[in-house]
Amino acid sequence: MLAHRVVLVLSALTVAGVTALVGRAWLQERGSMVVQQQPVQTAPGVQVLVARGELPAGQFVRPENLRWQAWPKEGLATTYLTPDKQKLEDLVGAVVRSGIGDGEPITENRMVRPGDRGFMAAVLTPGMRAVAVSVTAISGVSGFVFPGDRVDLLLTMQVAREEKVNFLHHASETVLRNLRVLAVDQRADDQKKDVLVAKTATLEVTGKQAETIAVIAELGRLSLSLRSLAHDGENDEQRLSHTWDSEATHLLPPPVSPTEIPLKVSVVRGGDAKDVEFQRPRR
Repeated sequence: MLAHRVVLVLSALTVAGVTALVGRAWLQERGSMVVQQQPVQTAPGVQVLVARGELPAGQFVRPENLRWQAWPKEGLATTYLTPDKQKLEDLVGAVVRSGIGDGEPITENRMVRPGDRGFMAAVLTPGMRAVAVSVTAISGVSGFVFPGDRVDLLLTMQVAREEKVNFLHHASETVLRNLRVLAVDQRADDQKKDVLVAKTATLEVTGKQAETIAVIAELGRLSLSLRSLAHDGENDEQRLSHTWDSEATHLLPPPVSPTEIPLKVSVVRGGDAKDVEFQRPRR
């Protein structure tokens, strides 16, 4: 009987010990779960201006290209733009100097604004040139040409085509097509759509086109012809044309071709001199 009681006591002690160990392990696991569920305390962050999407070099900045993003103070560089340093709208119209990735912080040295030194060089396509031409309210499409538009360049001048009559014909010629407008006067911001009657327009051209504009600017009056933003698919090089004044109005006679003007030759026989006309040979 005594032995039976001893066995019962030992069994009870064993069960109590196992229960205590299991309970202790459960309490430890439960405590660790509670600790993990508690929010991690982090240092307060600041708002930093970052790119929304990829911003390649040369792109004009629009409001949808920028956004504010929380940034930890420990990783805040002095070059990053914060609300106390910069307003988002002040960067609208600037040009990306070097490419910026999506979510990458914006810095002053990655942007160039209208009026800043080097702005026009940042806007130019590599290998192209910037040339300014004089325009008026009429030749500049009444102020409805904006940076980023595409235009044709027209030349209107006087041309002498007759030898019998002292008369100068007028002619208009489309000299260059599909040129990109970089700036109107000194404004290169394409975000402002207020009408501005400009005196100069800056165009993006090749080196050869720059030489052509320098010559035709001395020959007559230049005008801009605004093109549609949608590409019409026409071959610009093959569609260069010209128009004479006689084609615009029937009150003027058509210009005479040099091959149609008789060639005068003075024939002297003794003391007599006589002018003889010969028809010029056609080429």
